[in-house]
Amino acid sequence: MGKFQSFFKNSFNFLVVIAALGYFVDIYDLVLFGMLRAPSLTSLGLSGPELLESGIQLFNLQMIGMLVGGILWGILGDKKGRLAVLFGSILLYSVANIANGFVHDVTWYGVCRFLAGIGLAGELGIGVTLVSETISRHYRGYGVMMIACVGIMGALVAGYLSQHFDWRVNYFIGGGLGLALLILRLGAYESGLFNRLLKQTHVSRGDFISLFTNFSRFSRYVLCILIGLPIWYMVGILVTFSPEFAAALNVVGNVSAAQAITFCYTGLVIGDFASGMLSQLLKTRRKIILLFMVMSCLSVVATLLSVRITADQFYILCFVMGISAGYWALFVTVAAEQFGTNLRATVTTTVPNFVRGSVVILTILLTMLKSHMTIVNAGLWIGGFTFAIGFIALLGLRETFGRDLDFVEDTRM
Repeated sequence: MGKFQSFFKNSFNFLVVIAALGYFVDIYDLVLFGMLRAPSLTSLGLSGPELLESGIQLFNLQMIGMLVGGILWGILGDKKGRLAVLFGSILLYSVANIANGFVHDVTWYGVCRFLAGIGLAGELGIGVTLVSETISRHYRGYGVMMIACVGIMGALVAGYLSQHFDWRVNYFIGGGLGLALLILRLGAYESGLFNRLLKQTHVSRGDFISLFTNFSRFSRYVLCILIGLPIWYMVGILVTFSPEFAAALNVVGNVSAAQAITFCYTGLVIGDFASGMLSQLLKTRRKIILLFMVMSCLSVVATLLSVRITADQFYILCFVMGISAGYWALFVTVAAEQFGTNLRATVTTTVPNFVRGSVVILTILLTMLKSHMTIVNAGLWIGGFTFAIGFIALLGLRETFGRDLDFVEDTRM
């Protein structure tokens, strides 16, 4: 614990605070739709199967927005600077969320979710990039761990507010939090590594296409994405659509998506803290990610094979899945450490958003498979697919703990 205390004494700074609060707003909004899906769509006149069908469509629009935003903000982060993205992304998100509180039909609901998704896409990746390039490599993991732990608490706040305020008010609160954070960021400063990069005029910055023109870069990039798939299979499929899975499992009692998400994200806070701390103490990223992936696989099997349990027991399983999925911070850190300063923001911003965006493909698979089998069996097949890919991808990634990040990628190769 001495090194952790030393981190707070020597390395904890304003950038960690604003990056953590940015991720807090990110997570608040990301889970908010899952919690407000049924009441908001019911308020707009939908019912029955429409709640699931329209809910999936709106959720996918938000995730597609994050895919688009991940590429946009990542490129801008390497070309114009990390701070430019921190301001632009939160402004777009805030405006879109406030507008979301005024919608009266599904079409405009979808437009607002898409724009909010674009805005949110820059928060985590740019925050991790900025902190990783600012904090000593010996304490880097602690910084990212704090971003994740504080950020994920946004889900707990969203869970509380969703049960005490109208769905429109919750979107207004999200937009207000974003505007408050925008003001707080006026005191932020740019990464020293990026400032030095600006002097190297011969180095290409933010060249997204270069990730696909060199096998080494391409393989590293794809592997970074694939190790995160199991996390969003659990959060984006099993937990977000927990009422439907619970019904198929004959769970005794009513299961609320808001409660399931709250329990899951409570577990994520613990999991991210534990994985970050273990990574720093044992000086390894890969082994800790492997440990948590194994735990995730076991928790998914336990959940999908639990028939006729009570709603409270189901929530406990969501909590356990959250703990086991708590390698999210490590996964993003690994992406940041794999690439040079001229591509780091592009990679660190697009990788988590491609993982989140993979939920679009997973929901399409879920829809297709459940027309031929139960939703539980469909969930098992999709889970087996994502975990198999995740384990294989992890084997191909090199260890990056303590790596010096003061290097660039030769995009001419």
